[in-house]
Amino acid sequence: MAFPTHRPRRLRQDGRVRLMMRETWLAPQHLILPLFVSEEVTAPNPIRSMPGHCQWPVSQIDRPVKEAMEAGVVAFLLFGLPARKDPRGEAAHATDGVVQKALRRLRQECPGAYLITDVCLCAYTDHGHCGLLDETGRVLNDESLPVLAEMALSHVRAGADMVAPSDMMDGRIGSLRRRLDESGFSQTPIMAYSAKYASSLYGPFREAAHSAPQAGDRKGYQMDPANAREALHELRLDAEEGADVLMVKPGLAYLDIVAEARAAFSCPIAVYQVSGEYAMIKAAAEKGWLDERAVALETLLAMRRAGADWILTYFATAAARWLRETA
Repeated sequence: MAFPTHRPRRLRQDGRVRLMMRETWLAPQHLILPLFVSEEVTAPNPIRSMPGHCQWPVSQIDRPVKEAMEAGVVAFLLFGLPARKDPRGEAAHATDGVVQKALRRLRQECPGAYLITDVCLCAYTDHGHCGLLDETGRVLNDESLPVLAEMALSHVRAGADMVAPSDMMDGRIGSLRRRLDESGFSQTPIMAYSAKYASSLYGPFREAAHSAPQAGDRKGYQMDPANAREALHELRLDAEEGADVLMVKPGLAYLDIVAEARAAFSCPIAVYQVSGEYAMIKAAAEKGWLDERAVALETLLAMRRAGADWILTYFATAAARWLRETA
């Protein structure tokens, strides 16, 4: 018998029961804050398309980390903006590279922070692609792997707790894993950008990281937004090569992929709420068209509901504060 015997609203009438019924929880420990550290600035440089975020000089990178930690966030993802670029992205694995210097500062100033680094060449190459190019402008897959592996190793030697390759070159997880293992870092985990789509939502990030390709696009190595089965194939390959955490990027429009990943794999699943998602919410809130806090928390909760263990989000600090206020 259905209605009137079955009345689901009975368990929605009382806030105490609603809390007891809640299936999904969002907490500060689920959030990872991405940060941009630059050799080209001497003071925080606001990012126009990402209100509330800056390019930070190495000397002040501890400021946003300390602020976020006070709110309850413990994990951070670092992106570097070098002063010099070249065809091979040599600054990416330099001992005195921008991320390497930031890591050493944060290890001293914020010893409790869990530091993850993005491993990709796009911000370090003068052509803006995620791998090396041949003379025709084609991205070279296998030739890029040793450079990416050296970049990861240099980050770990400088103090990174985890590395996160985002380049989408085939075989890069295995290459990084072997290089780290043979160098004595077999305990350093890898978070793989496994299902990284060629999305239209990366625009603000490319402004922030100075990483837009100078010619062509990234559709030859990032995934087609139309494909779901291919994502599971990519996720499986990265897991087999030694990834400890698997990531889906972007977030809200790809929650079906997050849910499929959660069903298929027992390891932690991460999702990246990307710059365009952040910028759209901020812009609509500034127009008075929606409630920033409510929408940000709802979208983050949806990512958790889909199966994400970790969420990389530019709302991390604000969301952690909001969650504490409502706890």
